[in-house]
Amino acid sequence: MDQENRDALEQDAADEEQGFEQFGLSPIMMSAIETVGYKTPSPIQAQFLPVVLTGRDGIGQAHTGTGKTAAFVIPILERIDHEVKRPLAMVLTPTRELSEQVAAEARKLAVNHPCRVACIVGGKSIQRQVEQLQSGAQIVIGTPGRIIDLIGRGSLDVSMLDVVVLDEADRMLDIGFRPDIEKILRRCPSERQTMMLTATMPPDVERLARRYMRDPQMVDQSQDVVVTSEVEQFYITVDADRKFATLVKLLAQARPQQALVFSRTKRGADLLYEKFRRRLPDVAHLHGDLPQPKRDSVMKRFRSGEVRLLIATDVVGRGIDVGGISHIINYDIPEYCDDYVHRVGRTGRLSSSTPGQAITFATRDQGSQLTQIEMRINLILDQYCIEGFEPCRPVAGPSHVGTGPRTAWA
Repeated sequence: MDQENRDALEQDAADEEQGFEQFGLSPIMMSAIETVGYKTPSPIQAQFLPVVLTGRDGIGQAHTGTGKTAAFVIPILERIDHEVKRPLAMVLTPTRELSEQVAAEARKLAVNHPCRVACIVGGKSIQRQVEQLQSGAQIVIGTPGRIIDLIGRGSLDVSMLDVVVLDEADRMLDIGFRPDIEKILRRCPSERQTMMLTATMPPDVERLARRYMRDPQMVDQSQDVVVTSEVEQFYITVDADRKFATLVKLLAQARPQQALVFSRTKRGADLLYEKFRRRLPDVAHLHGDLPQPKRDSVMKRFRSGEVRLLIATDVVGRGIDVGGISHIINYDIPEYCDDYVHRVGRTGRLSSSTPGQAITFATRDQGSQLTQIEMRINLILDQYCIEGFEPCRPVAGPSHVGTGPRTAWA
C-alpha cells in the first residue's frame, strides 16, 4: 500500500473516531444523522451519549445551544421498540416553545424510524393531542401541566415508559413545576431510564435527582465554554429613567439584523412593546400570559424575519432558537447569572463571519450584579458607547461603588 493510500485510510479512521460512528449507533440512526446534516458530536453529545446509550441514568449539565436535544433524542430512538404503538418515552420541558422545538428535532432525527412524536402542551387543541396519542405515538414531549391533564383524563398511559427526560430541569423548578414533575414521575414505571438536562445544579435539582434517578452519572459541560467567542459582549451604564431612550438610540446606531430584547417581567415587556408598536411595524412581544395562538404567530414571524425586534421574558426566551439574531439586549439585567448565559446564547449563530453582540443595561446600583456575571463568564465586559448620547448623568463628587473587582461604571 502506497503512502497516499495509507494517509487516506488514517484520515478516514480519525474522522470516524471523531464522528458519530464512535458510538456504535444503528445504521438507521446513522442515516438519519447524515440526513439531518450532523458531522461531529458537540462536547455534551460526545460525553453524554456514551453514558446514556448503555441505558444508565445520566445528568447532563450544559447551556443552551450546545446540542443537548440530540444528546437525549438519539438514545431514545435507539432504545425504544418502534413497533409498539403506545408511549415509550416522555420528555418534560418548562415551556410550550421549547416542547415544540424539541419535538421538531425529534421528528427530524426520527425521519427513518417507524415512530410518531406527539407534542402535548397547553394552549393547543386537547382533542388533537388525544388523537396523536391514539394514533400510536411512542415519544411524548410536553409541559408538565398538560401532561398531568391527559394522564388524569386517561388519555395518556405512562405505564410502559422506558425513558423519561427532564429537559431544563432547573428552569422547570424555578417556575414552580416541582409538584407536577413529582406527580408524573411517581406514575412512571420504576424500571426506566431517566435523563436530566440542566444548566445549573441548585439544591432543588440535586434533591430531585437523588429521589427519582438511580445512580446517575454526571456529565458537566457548563463550565467549559460559557458564552461563545462569536459574541461580542458589552455593558451600558444607564439611569433608570433613560433606559428607553438609550434603547432607541442603541437600535438606531446598531441597526441590528434582528434583535431580541429581554425584560425581566411580563409587565415590562408589555410596556416596552406598547411604546414601540406605534412606530415600528416589525416589533412583537412574547411572554407566558399571551394566548398560545398568539405566541405561535409571533415565533413564526420572528423565524421568517418578518419581526425584527422581539421583546421577551426569560421563561419563553429559553424556547427561542433562531439563527438570524444579531443582537441580544438585556434591557433589564438578569436576576441570575445563568439567565445571562442563556440569553446571550441566542446570538452568535449567524452563518456569516459577523459576530453577534450582547449588550446589557446596568444602573448604578447594579454594579455588583454585573460583576457577578463577569465572574460567571470569566470575562470583563467592554463599555458600549452611543455616539452623541449620554445614557447616564454624571455624578457630582466622589463615588463609592460596588465591592466586587469591577463595577458597571468603572
